[in-house]
Formats: sequence, structure tokens, C-alpha cells
Amino acid sequence: MTDISFGTDREIITTAINWIKAQQRVALVTVVKTWGSSPRPCGSLMVMGGDGQFSGSVSGGCVEDDLLERFRTGELSVTHPMLIDYGVKAGDAARFGLPCGGRLELLIEPLEHAAQMQTLLSKIEAGELMRRQVCLDTGEVSLHPANNIQEFSADEHNINQVFGSAWQLLLIGAGQLARYTARIALMLGYSVTVCDPREMQADWQEQGVNFITTMPDDAVLELANHPRAAVITLAHDPKMDDMALMEALKTQAFYIGALGSRKTSAARRERLTQLDLNETQINRLHAPVGLSIGSKTPPEIALSIMAGITAVRRQIS
Repeated sequence: MTDISFGTDREIITTAINWIKAQQRVALVTVVKTWGSSPRPCGSLMVMGGDGQFSGSVSGGCVEDDLLERFRTGELSVTHPMLIDYGVKAGDAARFGLPCGGRLELLIEPLEHAAQMQTLLSKIEAGELMRRQVCLDTGEVSLHPANNIQEFSADEHNINQVFGSAWQLLLIGAGQLARYTARIALMLGYSVTVCDPREMQADWQEQGVNFITTMPDDAVLELANHPRAAVITLAHDPKMDDMALMEALKTQAFYIGALGSRKTSAARRERLTQLDLNETQINRLHAPVGLSIGSKTPPEIALSIMAGITAVRRQIS
């Protein structure tokens, strides 16, 4: 079975561009619909080359093997965007490793020119949010600025997918825990900013993370007042943490959390009632932050934090 490498959207797009420039046959595969227990969600991507190479994933491995072989041998000839099914029959579900009778509908697109994918990559790297639309009626592919949080949508005429680091994590307080939390968040596709104005943290840095020294309340208002933002306070300094929470609980951020014990969290909630916050706003606070998984070490706590954020993002109570 193929060794699966999931890859990020940026990695997959970059790989596609390189293969096109190398004059390979290249096709982009997107999960459009799923039924049953599908291993990968809608919008998952894979790019495959005519020599059998690939980046990304659309299943647990067996669908990739079949797609790659059919594309390599020319059995799967892709001249325009087309939809194909995997796992429609019970036998196919078993053959392709789809659990519980799972079924996938995939969009296969030929990629012949690098220009549009290069434009998409440039927009993503510039921090812009872009919607890529595939018209199933005409085969036309177009790019549009995106201004909503729906990542993927499909109907009988069009398939739309939003690209870019729209999900943002603001961590208040630099330190070891912020470092581990940021690393996991980056792997999950978040744009991460760590805010700490304290002089003792002036040299803090982590690859791929934006570090700022502005005041926490200003950082919240500037970076986290939108529905794709999460704010976590990790400073162990009530003045800094409360300053950030006072503003964050009034914003559109989808997740707001604070590090601390149950006793500390209860005292924090009591303080917040004195900062012109109402009960509804204070009840938005996840404190102690993260899922209860028995975490003790900084990496374990970081894992629980990002697991909690993921649960809320996926609307899992």
C-alpha cells in the first residue's frame, strides 16, 4: 500500500506547480462528498503525477493506489474536470479500505498550466484568503477573494474551496507552553501570533510564529475580532491575562481560553464580573483551557489546548 503523506494545501499546490513546470502529466484530486465513515473530510486534496508520484491524501491509502495506477497507465484519462465515485458497492468499499461501507465522490482535474496555481500560491503566501471555483458545466476554473468562513461547498454546478491561513491563533504570554502550542497549531493550519510586552521575553522567537510586544488588549482588537480567531492566555500574570480576556470575550472569536487551575479559573471569573462583562460573555471562556486528558508536561498541555480548540471548531461538545 502507498505510504500516505497528507501534506498541507500549500505543499500540494507547490508540488503541482513544480511538476507542471517539469512538463509532467498532473491532476488534482479533491474529496467532494463522503458517505459513511470516510477517512478524509470534504475538501481534502491530492496531486498526482504521471510517473506515479503524489502529494496529499483522499483516503487511507487504497484509493490513492488505484487512482495513481490508473492515472499512470492512462486508463484514467483526464481532459476536463470530472467526478468519480469510490465505494459505491459493498465490494468496492472493502477493496478500497473504506470503513463501514464508506463512499467517496472525487473531483479529478487536469493541471496543464502553472500560472493560475502560482497566482493562488502567491495570494496564500501574502496572507490573502482566496476562493477557487470549478464550474462543472464548463470546466472553467476561477479565483476570487473570499470573505466568509465556509471552507468548502459543492452543488451540481460548482465546487468552491477556500485557501489561505484564515484560522488565527493569538497566544498571550511567551514561554515554553506557547512554543509547543504554536508548533501544533502551525501543523493544523493556523496563523499563529504570540503577544508578550514583558521585557524578559523580548528575545522570544519560534520559526513560523509572529511575535509582537504590543499590549494584550490592543493585540486582541487588532488580530482576533473575527469568527476564525482563537485567543489563549498563557502569561501566568493576571494583569496581562485579564487585559486580553476583557476584550476577547467581547469579540467574534470562536474560542477563548485561559490557562489555570479550577481554583484560579473561578477567581478569574469573579474578577471578570468587575470588568464590565456580563454573564453571557464570561460563559464563553474555556477555563481551565483544553480537554481533560490528564496532561502534565508542556507538550501534553499544548496537545489538550489544541484538541479543545479543534473540538469547538468542529462543533463537538
